[in-house]
This record gives sequence, structure tokens and C-alpha cells, in this order.
Amino acid sequence: MPFSEADTRAKLIDPAIHSRGWTEDFIRREETAGAIEIIDGKPRKQAKGRVDYVLRVKVNPDSQPVAVALIEAKAENLPPTYGLEQAKAYGACKRLNVKFVYSSNGHLFVEYDFITGQTSKPRPLNEFPSPADLRQRYETAVGFSLNDPAAQPLLVRYPGGEATRRYYQDAAIRAVLEKIARCQNTGAPKRALLSLATGAGKTFIAVNVLKRIADAGQLKRALFVCDRDELRLQGLGALQNVFGADAAEVYRKADDTNNAKNARVHVATYQTLGVDTEEGDANFLTTFYPVNYFSHIVIDECHRSAWGKWSQVLTRNPAAVQIGLTATPRKLEMTEKTKESLADAQLTADNLRHCGEPVYEYDMSQGIEDGYLAACEIHRFDLFHDNKQINERESGITRGDLTGKDITDAITGETIGQDELRDRYGAPEIEDKILIPERVAAMCGDLFGHLLDTGGPEQKTIIFCTRDRHADEVASALNNLYADWCIKNGKQRLEPYAFKCTASVGGSDYIADLRGGSRHHFIATTVDLLTTGVDVPVVSNIVFFKYVRSPIAFYQMVGRGTRIDLPSNKLMFRVYDYTDATRLFGAEFKSRFTPPRKTKEGRGPEPPEPPERAILVEGFDIRVSDAGRYIVTQVDGRAFPVTLEEYKQRLAAKLVEEAPTLESFRQRWIAPPERRELLGKLPDAGRSASLVRLLEEMTDFDLYDVLGEIGYGLAPKRRTERADAFNYKHQKWLNGLPKKTAATLKALASQFSRAGTDGLESPQVFQTPEVTKAGGLDALKDLGKPAEILRETKERIFSA
Repeated sequence: MPFSEADTRAKLIDPAIHSRGWTEDFIRREETAGAIEIIDGKPRKQAKGRVDYVLRVKVNPDSQPVAVALIEAKAENLPPTYGLEQAKAYGACKRLNVKFVYSSNGHLFVEYDFITGQTSKPRPLNEFPSPADLRQRYETAVGFSLNDPAAQPLLVRYPGGEATRRYYQDAAIRAVLEKIARCQNTGAPKRALLSLATGAGKTFIAVNVLKRIADAGQLKRALFVCDRDELRLQGLGALQNVFGADAAEVYRKADDTNNAKNARVHVATYQTLGVDTEEGDANFLTTFYPVNYFSHIVIDECHRSAWGKWSQVLTRNPAAVQIGLTATPRKLEMTEKTKESLADAQLTADNLRHCGEPVYEYDMSQGIEDGYLAACEIHRFDLFHDNKQINERESGITRGDLTGKDITDAITGETIGQDELRDRYGAPEIEDKILIPERVAAMCGDLFGHLLDTGGPEQKTIIFCTRDRHADEVASALNNLYADWCIKNGKQRLEPYAFKCTASVGGSDYIADLRGGSRHHFIATTVDLLTTGVDVPVVSNIVFFKYVRSPIAFYQMVGRGTRIDLPSNKLMFRVYDYTDATRLFGAEFKSRFTPPRKTKEGRGPEPPEPPERAILVEGFDIRVSDAGRYIVTQVDGRAFPVTLEEYKQRLAAKLVEEAPTLESFRQRWIAPPERRELLGKLPDAGRSASLVRLLEEMTDFDLYDVLGEIGYGLAPKRRTERADAFNYKHQKWLNGLPKKTAATLKALASQFSRAGTDGLESPQVFQTPEVTKAGGLDALKDLGKPAEILRETKERIFSA
């Protein structure tokens, strides 16, 4: 029988490349997070994720190895090129920041060269390139030698070892250090831009880049600058964990000195430096920091702050290494010519012009795929007014729609006549220029119903509203709904329940309550305050009650839900979209910006129009219609929502590709290493099966049955049904076994009915009272090898 993929690697590939110099010191197994499930109310890691075998070179025994290539194993009976399409190889090189991808069936290998884009012809494995060969080719590709002084930060080991860093963080750190070294050799400005999804650990990357540069003796003074106090506190804490007192917060002390004057790493906000607005005087910056004071500058969340006054931080330090961090994908297509989208395009163009193309990108879909970010389910809704058949966002509100309605000034209550109304109000102006109480009531009622259907009303939720008043009204409506629900169900109210979290009420003071309070502060209604710079892992729902026109803002808003939070058992989050905000998923940025035409010479700016009164309209009948359920997954390398059915089809296609028949699937399932390998190759790091089980309300089914139904049309059985079927379908076999052995196997089947495959295979299963009482491990030893008996038992359970 030909070797499987795992055996091919262990028995054919590893010995062959070892003889070419690739010892264990040169090989790194980069494992992704893998699937996590909730079992008995506790999160448990169910399987390994994808495992990438990365080849690395070392300059000397004590230096940090540098990744140069990826090697993939194929089953012995497959051609070495199997599954190695150029697009896939190109993507692997980008994802791991390596220059070469190799694929081998244990006899032959092929090479994909990222630099040339060429795939080689198959060659014997005894001709595999040596570490010296790949180091030379790597150095040619990056434009410097690893012996160059500029390359020394690449060779500095991680201060805390490599156990806690993730593969993409290492790839991003190397990408920045490679760009800096290359620029230093060529004389180009030393600038680098990183694009990583919210929750991917940009601060970890920034801290380790600075630390490795410092340990290489190349850091004089560094500035870490951001635009929110929350980010400043996060950054300061992370930097002080590594640099100690050598990292300090920037502010003016009572004696008119800079608090950070003796530190090597200065942590500041734009506001502190006096460059947060065009009206800022930059007094602090120019007073305490002369030109070229800093050798290194890190701009955190550089997607957020307009490229204007604050650029003095960079222009006054032209010789500094300048590193920009952003959570916004580089490519977002501007399909709408709105003020917000044009501003986004300008900001993106500015970043690219100054820093160049991102040296590394890691988006939300890849984070979900790898198991580092929470899975995302989207519920879309359409809003309809009165008897209209066209939804709100397409129809807007016309003067005719307002006939017969009660129309008043939203501030004074004064009656408004028809002559003061516009001919049409666009959808984004609803709850801004035209306020509709029935709309707030309908949307809040619909949302509250969904919360009840998905675990109860007391879920941490952020609702993005149009204006401050809208946030007030939404909070009030939800508090009323919650109070009524508590009365009807005999529950004690946990208060505050819904609360406004905007700048006007000092909303920043409530963030800690939203983050840490398990029995209060459940629903935050906000406008912009919680868009960025806020880390609240427990948030389970992101709700769009406002029309969003900025792709950058949209990605930041969604990013509030992407973090996994194991203490609260949060592995996924939901987006409730009432305004079609999720249309902005997966669009691509145009990196060039065309400025608006200038007015003709001699003509001054148009005089401002008098402010328009906001009106309040009562009498609408608002209907909320379900517009579909979607899952965010990776499509052509980017985050994109697909319907649940399409998501299941993608899962089925990958499953059948890996295990073509139900029998081959069953055989791989009952072997733990092969099952882990199989799950690791499924979409979203194997969580796709768990996600479908959750969304299809199949929590009583083992993943075997969930996947069996999706991929092979297997009639699914609940865990209890499968355990019962094992007992009666295999009664004759059980009767032929020693009494205690049969009793133990029945007790093990009972454990399967509670915790599924992983519970059956847990080492602790033989310590449970039921199994111990039946005979335990000794009863299996009486019949032979326990592992073989357990394997046969699993075969019978899954064929029952």
C-alpha cells in the first residue's frame, strides 16, 4: 500500500532532505490555531490546524533562523505537482513570506520560485537544494547578504523565544526587517507598511521589530504614536513589558519637561504632540523633539488619522525608519463617489505614496481560516416603508411619502409644512435629517428578537447609530424591550442594560464596563467612538443601524467583533446588517486618487447654505424583512460573505477532495492523527464543520455526522442515537466478548453520546466512574491491545 501524506513526509521526504543538510534545526513546523469547540460549557481545542513545514537557514548556531521555503508532502501515489497550482504556491509564499515552495511525493519534487513565477520540472529528491544553496538564492532575491550589518536585526532571536509568536507575525516582522535592510543598502527611504486585520496582534509585531533592532544595536530613540488613549495604554504596556523603564509615556510634566525625556522608546498620541488637527500648533513636537531626533518611528493605526498636520512627525524625521500599521486591506474598490469614500481613497493613496506597497498583508479572512479570529455570520435585512415594494436604501423618502404624516421640528416640536420639505431624502439621511420613531421601534424589536433566539438578550453588543440622538433613542427602545421581557419571564433586570457610548457623554469611561462587566452594560449604542482603538473581545454582535459609506470605517467597525474570547466561550460573532453596510466586504481599494476638479480661476467658494432643520415624522408603518444569512470566508484571497448553502458547498468540495468516499472519510476519522490532518485542511482551520453544526442547530450531533451529511449524503444520527445503534446492531459481537470487556465498551459508547469523538478518545475517559465501574482499561487489556480494540469499536460506532 502506498504511503499516505503523513507517512510520505516521515519515511521518505524527511530522510532524503536530512541527507541534503536539512536537519531539525533548519525545519520549523508552523501550526495554525485549529478548531476550538465548546464541550460541557468549556472551550477545548479539538484539532490541530494547518501545519506548514518551513525551511529556514542560519548564519551561526546562535542566530535566529530565517525562513526561506515551504515544503509540502503529497501521498506517494500522487504526482509531485498534485495540488500545487501556481496561484496556490504564490499565495503560500505571500502568506509565509518565503521565496520558494516545494512539493514532493517522496521520490520526485518540484519547485515554485516566487521571484521568477516559474514552476520547475520534477527532479529526484536526492537533488534537493541544500541550506547553502537556498541561502544564496534568498540573499540574491532580497538584495542583501545575511552577513551585512543591515541584516543583523533579522538574526536576533525573539526575546521570549518563539513559542508565543504566530507564523504570520514572524512573516510580518521578517518582511519589515528585510525592507529596512534593503533600503539601507540602496539608500532608499527606510519605510514599511503592514496591513493586518484587527485582532491579529499588530502591537506584538511592532514591539518585537523594535526590540530586535535594539538588540542588534541599531536603535537610538524610537517613537510609537497613535491617536487614542486606549491604544496608547495598550502600546505602553506591551513596550514596557519588553523595554521596562526604557519605554515611557509622552506628556508635559508639571515642571514643563517631557516625561519621556530619558527613555529610548517614547509612546505618544497625536493629541499630546499637538498634531491631531490642522489647527494644532505642534508645540510639544517642536519644543521637545528637534529634527531627526528619532531613529525609528512606528505609526499605529495609520489608516485612521488624516494625512495632514500629523505628517510633521515623519517629515521632521526624514532619516528615521518609518513603519506604518493599518488594519484596512490595501485594495478596496471605490464603487460609490461619496465624500467618505473619496477621503478613504486619498488617505490610502497617501500611505502608499509615502510607505510603498505593504510589505506584508494578513486580512480578516485569513485570520478566520487560520483559527486566530472569530468566525463571522452575517444576517442581512431590508427595510420597507408603508406599502412600498422597494426597500428603503433604494427608494429613500419622497415628499409624497410624507403626505398625511405628523411632521414636526425635531428640536422645537413646531409643526413643519410641506413647503419646507425636500423632494427626496436619501437613505443615509434617515435618523439624521429625518427622524422616524416607528423605524427605531421596528429595528430594535427585530434585533431584540434575534438576541432572544441566539442565547438571550444579555449579549455584549455594539450598535452603530447615525447620530447622538439616534443612539439615545435606540438605547431607550432596547431598555424598554428588556424591561418588558424581564417582567414577562420573571427575571431580575441586570442594569444598565443598553447605554449610549458616545463622546458627548464621556463614553470612553464606559468601555471598561462593556469589556469586563458580566452582569451589566450589555448593549452599547454609539456613533463613532467605538469604531477604532477599542479592544473588547467579549463583543458577540456588531449591529449596523447607520448607513456606512467609508470602507475604512466599515472594516474598523466589524473589527470590534473579530477577537476570540475563550473565558466567555466566544468563538464566533454575528453582524446584524439593516443598512447594507456589508456590501463593503471584499471590495478593492484603488491605490491612486484623482482629486476633485478645482473651481475656475476667479470664482471663490460657494457661500454656505443655512443649516437645515431636522424633522421628526410619525405615522410610518415599517417592515423588517430577512434578506439572507451569510458566512464570511476566504474567496480569492479576501474576506467575502457567502450564503450558508454556498459555505456548505465549499466545505463539501474540500472534504471530498481530501476523502473521496464515505469509507475513506470514516477510516481517516477514526485515526486521530489523520482526522486532525483532515480537519486542518478544511476551510477556516477546521472550524467550518463546527460552525455549520452551530448554525444548523445540530449540537447533538458529532462532527462525523455533520461532515458525513454535507459531503456524502449520510443520514445524520445524534450522538445518543449512534451510541444506541452501536449497542443493538453489534449485540452479537459484544456478546462474544468477555463480560467486563463488553460492559466497558458499552460504557465508552455512553461517553461518546455525551462528548463525541474527542470525549471517546480522551485519556481521562478511563477515569470516569461509569467506565471504571464497568472494568476500565484492564478489561480491554484482557482481550489484547486496548488501542486496537478501541479502533474497532470506533469503526463499529461510526458504521452503526
